[in-house]
Amino acid sequence: MIWEKLKELLGIEAKEPAVFHEEWIALLKKNIPLYARLPEDLRQRLHERIAQFISTIRFEGCGGLELTEDMILTVAAQACLLVVHREGRPYPKLSAVYIYPTTFSSVSWRRDAHGIVTEGAVHRLGESSAWGTVVLAWDSVTQGARYIHDGDNVTFHEFAHQLDHEDGPTDGAPALRSGAAYRTWSHVFHDNYADFLQRTEEGRKTVLDAYGATNPAEFFAVATETFFEKPQKLYEKRPEMYAELARYYHLDPREWME
Repeated sequence: MIWEKLKELLGIEAKEPAVFHEEWIALLKKNIPLYARLPEDLRQRLHERIAQFISTIRFEGCGGLELTEDMILTVAAQACLLVVHREGRPYPKLSAVYIYPTTFSSVSWRRDAHGIVTEGAVHRLGESSAWGTVVLAWDSVTQGARYIHDGDNVTFHEFAHQLDHEDGPTDGAPALRSGAAYRTWSHVFHDNYADFLQRTEEGRKTVLDAYGATNPAEFFAVATETFFEKPQKLYEKRPEMYAELARYYHLDPREWME
């Protein structure tokens, strides 16, 4: 019921594609400083993607959170920047986005060396599932959107995982166009991940957040955050990886982050 009312508020008709409303621009400029830096042609393309996103994805407030137009647009705009040049549905396997007011808990299972499985609660800022959902903490979303130079953006992070899910295993390699593209990606990311792990274990400072050392999937998600928020530094420190990300996203954030 709440989402139906919001769809009406956002101008989404049940049988017609959503139309981007000009008044949304002011909200995007207010909530997402990165938006104002984008070139005009990219902004226009992003508007189309946002309209498609909110017309096909269900949003739900959780933990007592009442959804607003600001929330939906803030999430949609950042998610769509990752797929701004993609044709068709922005995220074809995604069905719903759930937003909590703040940190939320989810159940985690762990198997030890003896095969014993234990269950526990894990506190999270975001979560992405291969079966088509993304869960976000709203306070983390707003903080990530507000500070555009720190390489910390939960929306970019979780939607990078969605892209990783699309070709099957969540392994740090999203769906690519050819076998040759996969081979190049594998070579570049394998070498950079190995080097990153060594530097992290030695306690050395890196342009990427240490959370990327968790596994290759997290490395890709963290690399995506860094690509969009610290593009020049990533280009200088890891040029081959930057080139792979620029080729995949069809973007060069250095152009608007100077």
